[in-house]
Amino acid sequence: MSEKLRVLIVDDATFMRKAITQILEDSEIEVVDSAQNGLEALHKIKTASPDIITLDIDMPVMDGLSAIRHIMIETPMPIVVLSSLIHDGAITFEALRLGVVDFIPKPSGSISPNVGRMRQQIIDRIKVAYRVNLENLRRVRLAKRSKNKKEASRAARPQPPEYIVVLGTTLTGPNTIIRLLSQLSSVVPASVVVVQEISPKILPSFAERFGQYVPWEVEVAQHGVALKQGTCYISSNEYSLAIQADEKDKACFWLGDGIGQPLNLLFSSAAEVFHGKTVGVLLTGIGEDGAEGFAKIQEERGVTMVEDTQCCVYPNLVDNAIRRGVVDRMIAENSLPAAIESVMSPPSGPICQTGHPPRGIEERAPSNLRSDAIP
Repeated sequence: MSEKLRVLIVDDATFMRKAITQILEDSEIEVVDSAQNGLEALHKIKTASPDIITLDIDMPVMDGLSAIRHIMIETPMPIVVLSSLIHDGAITFEALRLGVVDFIPKPSGSISPNVGRMRQQIIDRIKVAYRVNLENLRRVRLAKRSKNKKEASRAARPQPPEYIVVLGTTLTGPNTIIRLLSQLSSVVPASVVVVQEISPKILPSFAERFGQYVPWEVEVAQHGVALKQGTCYISSNEYSLAIQADEKDKACFWLGDGIGQPLNLLFSSAAEVFHGKTVGVLLTGIGEDGAEGFAKIQEERGVTMVEDTQCCVYPNLVDNAIRRGVVDRMIAENSLPAAIESVMSPPSGPICQTGHPPRGIEERAPSNLRSDAIP
């Protein structure tokens, strides 16, 4: 960074504002001001002109969620939530839906070792958040849904899936996942499995809130559970999650301890069980995970898709897979649901021969896509 990154700290506790200021003492970071609540923060944004905000949730006058709504409409900027409420999945869901970059546990207590252990993580996350593609970071507009008769019937009489859709993402990915699942039809003959960057502790309440807004049944992936059509399963990248066939040849989950590249494991294992009826999707995120798993999906004649890099908040995951030559299709974010559905119910006509996407799907081909890519 040629100039210091300007940070505004928002927290109602005097001690915590001082502690976070001390944590952020870094050659590339400058704390330009602080605020005691969301309303004060809105004024300080105008006077201090920060590049990024650290924000508590539980505050008087105007809480963090209300502040996020105002900020992302009036003066959009990267927001890193530092809150003790990180273990509340419903609040985390709402914050991520509104467009925060990251959600980190607040350092607790006045004992210096706790603050010291978290210092580097907080500094690193703020520096990463500063590099966000802000134009692609936006809130997801949702309304609570009631399941229609077909969806309710499927939930009452679960069937094994014909296809599997495996979605992988890391930082800022949950926001994209929320948007995609709200638009993806749950009547396709598939299960959806998501591995994303999220604390395992909040998965149950996060899934419960998520399920209120999308047509899918949303559940936490559990070891040994058989997959069902019309269900979206969520897991954390702090676990290792694989798909395997049980003694009755039903696809079920294997859940283990964390590994370095959980997306590769998920994608590869899904392809080994579902073969050509595997749809792998990489979304926004940081890192190099997923490309080897994509190669396995292609080997089994499944389909690999990525979110268009121009739509990504962070394009690293997608760029890596494209460089490795394991991407069949690069799709604009708003076209991803239709593209996924088209694989499971391909349109008639010469589309498969010409390579053109179905109508309504905006597709942009990287120069190194496979020549035999399945459209």
